[in-house]
Amino acid sequence: MEPPAADGRFLGDLGFWVERTPVHEAAQRGESLQLQQLIESGACVNQVTVDSITPLHAASLQGQARCVQLLLAAGAQVDARNIDGSTPLCDACASGSIECVKLLLSYGAKVNPPLYTASPLHEACMSGSSECVRLLIDVGANLEAHDCHFGTPLHVACAREHLDCVKVLLNAGANVNAAKLHETALHHAAKVKNVDLIEMLVEFGGNIYARDNRGKKPSDYTWSSTAPAKCLEYYEKTPLTLSQLCRVSLRKATGVRGLEKIAKLNIPPRLIDYLSYN
Repeated sequence: MEPPAADGRFLGDLGFWVERTPVHEAAQRGESLQLQQLIESGACVNQVTVDSITPLHAASLQGQARCVQLLLAAGAQVDARNIDGSTPLCDACASGSIECVKLLLSYGAKVNPPLYTASPLHEACMSGSSECVRLLIDVGANLEAHDCHFGTPLHVACAREHLDCVKVLLNAGANVNAAKLHETALHHAAKVKNVDLIEMLVEFGGNIYARDNRGKKPSDYTWSSTAPAKCLEYYEKTPLTLSQLCRVSLRKATGVRGLEKIAKLNIPPRLIDYLSYN
């Protein structure tokens, strides 16, 4: 007896569950000429594998921009989800391919898909592509998107020590004290022993006294007498300067995407530079 999926109803417009097809292989390898020939011969661009991978997922994950373009033009579903719930935009961000990200967005990919996993912005922060992070923020990515495993995109960028991504997120208005199980980005910075990251977060108002679910402060995750420990110890004993406090207060007052809001108010560029972390 044929399984119920034989009529395609279980998978809607995506077609049947299959093993990896020649379309998947060509898309993943970036063989655009072969892919075009397959499409012209009538091959389905929306077939999914047993783990719900579409050819568009495969091309996006490998940063194969020409193949992504061919698949989208042929009707590939731009927001198809794989077994993990990820969309091709998530995969393009994971690859760090700004070209693929732009293509998918131009075809209507959702920058904030209703996922129960890492968002495209999380993936861009994991890959360390500050260019992708900036583009996603420009088109409305949720800075506070929360993943139960990773926390916010800021948590991810700090855990991976991608300082450029952290800088973009903070300048855009990301909540520096957002918590994952009471753990802040500053806890991550302390764990990875990154002094530059610690200083940047404190400059944006990172709470050096915040305690995680184990009751530990960021400084509790450093070794005594090391540079990170001395840095946190300095901030614990030395109040922020008036200049730093003013900068933190202005950032908080402007809220999410604060610098964008300030820029629209025709405030002198020197003030925007003062608020930014360069």
